[in-house]
Amino acid sequence: MTVTATPPSSAHRPLLRGLVAALVLLLPVFLLAACGGGGETASTADGDSDSHAKPHGTVTGEAGVVTVYSGRNESLVGPALARFTEATGIEVEVRYGETAELAATLLEEGEATPADVFISQDAGALGALAGAGLFRPLPADLVARVPAVYADPEGLWVGISGRARTVVYNPERISADELPKTLEEVTDPRYKGRFGVAPLNGSFQAHMAVYRVLEGAEALDELLAGMVANEPRRYPKNSAIVEGVLAGEVDFGLVNHYYLWRALDENPDAPGVNYSMPGGGASDSGASGFVNIAGAGVLSDDESGVELLRYLLSEDAQRYFADETFEYPLVAGVEPSVELTPLADLNTPDVNFHQVSEVLEPTLEAIQASGLIAQ
Repeated sequence: MTVTATPPSSAHRPLLRGLVAALVLLLPVFLLAACGGGGETASTADGDSDSHAKPHGTVTGEAGVVTVYSGRNESLVGPALARFTEATGIEVEVRYGETAELAATLLEEGEATPADVFISQDAGALGALAGAGLFRPLPADLVARVPAVYADPEGLWVGISGRARTVVYNPERISADELPKTLEEVTDPRYKGRFGVAPLNGSFQAHMAVYRVLEGAEALDELLAGMVANEPRRYPKNSAIVEGVLAGEVDFGLVNHYYLWRALDENPDAPGVNYSMPGGGASDSGASGFVNIAGAGVLSDDESGVELLRYLLSEDAQRYFADETFEYPLVAGVEPSVELTPLADLNTPDVNFHQVSEVLEPTLEAIQASGLIAQ
């Protein structure tokens, strides 16, 4: 398996990284950019996705090569790709990088991209690329392997694994019945100075974008203002929040569920527990129980790309994600390897991920304007 890395840009300082990510995921902006960059277009007037299938893959005989752009870290998805090669004989050439940067690259490359498959760490980028007409339709039986909520309604991309937004807490400092039941409750004055957030983290930003789609811009501004007033401890990423909770720096933090399980895998005696906010009330949109996904789409007409997605939704690969990365498997019959709240029991929102990608830029502007990002 060949691996290349996306070189970091000096322009990607922490604050600008989030803003660049927002622009990447905004379809209208990058359609214009793609159309003006070297004459390569990302869509046609009729939006026919089939017209963008690219015959650049190499499949000969029983084996071949599939080129992957992966927004997921090599440590998370690399072993699964290696297993695919072992199972099929198809070699995988991988370019790893930030989901946002790779999505921008794909929009700029258009039909000339060498990529056969794009693996994303969130559904927003998948929605934007699908809207740009870059993905080919997937076989219906492949898409049907996951619940409909975790796949594109037009069958252009499919979820691979799930990551629930949760509250990680230290039971030595706070009990479960004292924790907030909704995102709005996080702004209660009783939690002042007691929790951690990672406002530059993509998962937090996606969560806030989901909240904006479901509750509106004004409600998001109120939520962010309430968080700032409660003086949370700012962390650079999810894993740092978990470390802070386990060390007693804060009572709880807003994270993706699997970060705690990674920490517990290294230190089983650490005082940390995950808690899923149940929401409440007939008007509750379910934003507090947001489940993001890692997913993928096929960019070329090379069947090795489809075969890769079939493998990633196989029992073997789904068991890998359950056992090794502690994520939610999305295929029926494969259970999590650790104690997770069943997906069916989470108060997950009914949200269109393309809408989420469209509001990410104003969401990030709201986060910046709120003062939640430490200066």
